[in-house]
Amino acid sequence: MILSDTEIKRALTDGRIIINPPPSSGDPKAYDTTAVNLHISNELLIPKSKKELSGLPIDYGCADIKDILRILYEQETIEKDYILEPGQFILGQTVETIELPAIPDERDGTYLAARVEGKSSLARLGLTVHFTAPTIHAFFKGKITLEIVNLGNGRVMLRPGMAFCQLIFEKVAGQPKAPLSQFQAQQTPGGR
Repeated sequence: MILSDTEIKRALTDGRIIINPPPSSGDPKAYDTTAVNLHISNELLIPKSKKELSGLPIDYGCADIKDILRILYEQETIEKDYILEPGQFILGQTVETIELPAIPDERDGTYLAARVEGKSSLARLGLTVHFTAPTIHAFFKGKITLEIVNLGNGRVMLRPGMAFCQLIFEKVAGQPKAPLSQFQAQQTPGGR
């Protein structure tokens, strides 16, 4: 079951969702009917050039993904804007840190998980916000990494702090017992 904006606000008040910095209660664009809007930070991971990586085999099955990302990407802090070229893939992250604590809803005992989704206005320009990994698992804490691809024909300007994606919250039946994500407490687009 997906939470409505009123249920998201209730979960924020109950401490079952923590968003820092919190969504502005006075901003009518902070929420949609079933989502809260998040913003892109100024930290990006930009792929290194093909020339820099030529001849460099990477064994994805044996290496830590965080180490692989350090080989493949350069971290860049953007001051004003970043032009995303057609066909270009980068990693970004949200300004907001999200936490889904292990606090059940007192009404039904459910926990919360979430999905990060793109905004339709950006999708219509050909911009994807997550490539294949939308799930924010129960008990996650950290900034959300954004897998950004420009599938359109035009260049797209990304500005730090712009509303960029939305978080949709879902109820989880039963208490999860699996280990926490390898990206727990991440503060960079590379998972560190």
